[in-house]
Amino acid sequence: MLALSAEGILPKVDYAIFADTGWEPRAVYDHLDRLEREIAAPAGIPVLRVSSGHIRKDALDPDHRFASMPLYILNQDGKQGMTRRQCTGEYKIKPIKKKVRELLGYPYPLRIPKGVFVEQWVGISTDEFHRAKDADVKYMRNRHPLIDLNWSRSDCVRYLTSIGLADTPKSSCLGCPFHGNAQWRSIRDTSPEEWADVVAFDAAIRQGNARANASGNRLLGQAFLHRSRVPLDQSPIDHVTAAEWAARQQALGDRSAAVEELENGVLDGCSPWACRGEVEPMQDDFGLAS
Repeated sequence: MLALSAEGILPKVDYAIFADTGWEPRAVYDHLDRLEREIAAPAGIPVLRVSSGHIRKDALDPDHRFASMPLYILNQDGKQGMTRRQCTGEYKIKPIKKKVRELLGYPYPLRIPKGVFVEQWVGISTDEFHRAKDADVKYMRNRHPLIDLNWSRSDCVRYLTSIGLADTPKSSCLGCPFHGNAQWRSIRDTSPEEWADVVAFDAAIRQGNARANASGNRLLGQAFLHRSRVPLDQSPIDHVTAAEWAARQQALGDRSAAVEELENGVLDGCSPWACRGEVEPMQDDFGLAS
C-alpha cells in the first residue's frame, strides 16, 4: 500500500505507521529502512515507528507487566492448551491508537470531538476479505484498498516483484508461536544467531512469564513456542505441514507470483488487524487481532 501510494496509484497517505514489538527479524528492520529510503522519503511520506516496549525483554522481566503471547501449554495431566493472546493488542494496536490520537491533536485522556477521525488503511487482500472489519473506535475508520483494487496476495507479490521488492519479508516476532514449520526452518537455516535467540527464549518461558512466576502465580503446566509442545530445538520443524503443501500447490499454478515466498509459509505473519497465524482452540482467546 505504501508503494502504491508513493506511485500515485492510490491517493497519497499522510503517514505510514509501523508498530515495532522490538523483536522482529533483522531482515524486517533492514527492509523497513529500505522502504523509508527508497519509497517513502522520495514521495514525502513520513514512516512513524511506534512501540509499547520490547516483547522479549518484557516476558522475561519479573518487574514488568506482560501481555501474554499465545504459548502452547502442556499441563501436568497431559492435557493441552494455550495461553491468552494479548500481545497483538498490547504491542501492535495500542501504540498505533496512541499515535493516531497524537496526530489528531487529542492525546489520551483528551476527548476526541465527534466527527474527528482518521481514515486508516489496512493491508488485507481478497484472500482474507473476512478479516476486513470496522475499527472499534470512532476516531479511526478502516479502509481496505487492496480489496477495493480486487487484489489477491499473488497480485501483491507480483507488484512488489515488478518494483524490485520481491524479497519483502513477513513481519512477525522472531519467537511467535504461530510460526509454521517453514518459518521455523527458515530462521534455523538462514540465521543461526536468531535461531539461538528463539531457542533460548523457548527454554526461558517453560514455566510461563517471569512476572507471574515472581508473584507466585506459576503456570501449572509447561509452555512452549512450537505446537508440538517439545523444546524448540527438538521440535519436528522439518515436517512439511498440510498448510505448507497447500501453499506449494498454489504456487505451482502461478510461478510468477513468488513461488518461493509461498513455499516459505504464506500463512505466517502478523499485523495489527490481520494475524495470519495458525490457530487451535485456546483456553481464553483474546480477539483484538481479528
